[in-house]
Amino acid sequence: MNLVSIMANYALCHSILTYLALFSLLFKFSYCFNPRLFNVSKTGSDQWSTARASWYGNPSGAGSDGGACGYQNAVELAPFSSLITAAASSIYKSGNACGTCYQVKCTTSAVCSGEAVSVVITDECPGCDSQSILFDLSGTSFGTMANHGESDQLRNLGIEQIQYRRVDCEFPGASVAFRVDPGSNGNYFATTVEYENGGGLAGVELKEQGAWLRMQPSWGAVWKLDAPSRGLNPPFTIRLTAGGNNSNGKTVVAKNVIPANYNPGQTYRSVVNF
Repeated sequence: MNLVSIMANYALCHSILTYLALFSLLFKFSYCFNPRLFNVSKTGSDQWSTARASWYGNPSGAGSDGGACGYQNAVELAPFSSLITAAASSIYKSGNACGTCYQVKCTTSAVCSGEAVSVVITDECPGCDSQSILFDLSGTSFGTMANHGESDQLRNLGIEQIQYRRVDCEFPGASVAFRVDPGSNGNYFATTVEYENGGGLAGVELKEQGAWLRMQPSWGAVWKLDAPSRGLNPPFTIRLTAGGNNSNGKTVVAKNVIPANYNPGQTYRSVVNF
């Protein structure tokens, strides 16, 4: 083999080795660049907004029993567990925000922990907008934003600058519950929908026999149905359609959740949730 051939072979081998090394680097980069490894929040945004928050009711309580959403004493019980808030009318939106969740945290005071606290909207604060306040938290919720042992010091401030963001509700182990309105009868049915995961409800439908009947928002978290002329005959199956930006129209069906011998005022639990 002459010198020219040797050098030509060397150049060819060097080019092949360079190509393989470059290919290897590109392969490793494409393998590491995996979009699934990014931490994307369920609401599609990790951005926090700033607002003012106050608190009301008992320092270690749930604000007021019930509130404008109609949850009654459920606000004190698990899974709400008094971690609730009243919202200014601009957020409450005539009850459309009932059952939706936010994370709140305070960082401006020395007694603030800076840790996020998840709260559920269960009430309205009609005068809060005029005071530039968006959230009127329960005493429990407000105090939970404090450092350990300094809840009272934080509550003594009365009004605090906070950061907040909308999040999907998550109630581990809880299924959707239906509190039958006391005024329900053979010609009218209404129910408060409680503990649904996700970003609220876009629709509620009832079926006794045959076609689904669309229920209408009544007030707060209460949905109603005026019966057709023949009346309504339980048991009732209820279908919920999820709201929120990332719901994609997801539905769950609580089959025969309202029994034939239901009692107005009683709560019936399903075995489903989003």
